[in-house]
Amino acid sequence: MADSEPWLTIIGIGEDGWDGLTAPARAAIETADSVMGAPRHLSLLPRQGRAERIVWPVPFADGVPMLLERRGERVVMLASGDPFWFGAGSVVTRHLEPGEWVAYPAASTLSLAAARLGWPVETIRSVGLHARPVETLRQHLAPGQRVLALMRDGASVTGLAAWLAEHGFGDSALTVLEALGGPRERVRRVTARALDWTDIAHPVAVAIEPAGEGRVLPRASGLDDNWFDHDGQITKRPVRALALSALAPRPGELLWDIGTGSGSVAIEWLLSDPTTRAVGFERDPDRLARAAANAARLGVERLDLIEGDAVMSLADRPHPDAVFVGGGLSPQLVDALRTLPHCRLVAHGVTLETEALLTQCHSRFGGELLRIELARARPLGTKRGWKASYPIVQWRVAW
Repeated sequence: MADSEPWLTIIGIGEDGWDGLTAPARAAIETADSVMGAPRHLSLLPRQGRAERIVWPVPFADGVPMLLERRGERVVMLASGDPFWFGAGSVVTRHLEPGEWVAYPAASTLSLAAARLGWPVETIRSVGLHARPVETLRQHLAPGQRVLALMRDGASVTGLAAWLAEHGFGDSALTVLEALGGPRERVRRVTARALDWTDIAHPVAVAIEPAGEGRVLPRASGLDDNWFDHDGQITKRPVRALALSALAPRPGELLWDIGTGSGSVAIEWLLSDPTTRAVGFERDPDRLARAAANAARLGVERLDLIEGDAVMSLADRPHPDAVFVGGGLSPQLVDALRTLPHCRLVAHGVTLETEALLTQCHSRFGGELLRIELARARPLGTKRGWKASYPIVQWRVAW
């Protein structure tokens, strides 16, 4: 094989098997030295052929070194439908140079499901629940939304229906789409509350039209405090909204949340865009566990939680785009953060000592200083009065 030719061909194969493949995909299989794929994918090929057939192992990651060892041969990798839509394609190509591979996708489950349902593809929110927790759905559950979830097997479909009913979305219409595009195709419709089938075939996806009295996760910054489990040490909703506005999350950015507590700021940062990332630093192991539970319950998976002293924990970590310090800022921490290039910092202070430090930092390094004073209406005898909270000083700076 010439050095300039790709050695790997990634082929998406549907339930229609060989008949559904394009001419280039068939030619690649017919001239390959080896074909790697799951048993179901290999069974869709004709029995004859010169290529060695290799079953992709479980877990999937174990097969990547096996594939890379065959660099220089003519290798075909089989994947379901479109290998780059919740598929194996990107997992493999991240280990390759662009000229090493070529891909021939088939119709994705998303495209096939949209065709069966009559849904415009651009209106569908898609989630890969075949390899992710069901809580990933949380932020997509709102009346009028259209969600397509790839599922692992029939048991995971019944588990999804039970989870929806448990969280107040039992009236949601579910369309269960089995083996789309092949002779075993079956499409059935039921409500989440009523689903009790035991004969759901793989591969399977579920189209969800949320309905019911379940809580809908707002999109604006400043979620109600009762979305989070906490021990009282939480950046309260109005202050959190101001903090997130000052942090100004952008797609792909990384946040360091120092003293993360309940994780509320980091979690809302992650909810702002599916490509954002966050690291939460916390000394208290109980609060760290609470932050992890809050993230899991709200379907956030990109929160890395670190236990220990913030100044000692910052070394050798990817540099953040933004840092939030909800309390406990110290001169040592300021010095450590000053070494970070191209970073936005938002720090809050409640005590007089921290307020004095923030004032000094503002004088030395610039930025914006904001004093936040909040008062809530509370009973006062038979009437009501304003009860003030401690003032909060916010320092916002970029360097």
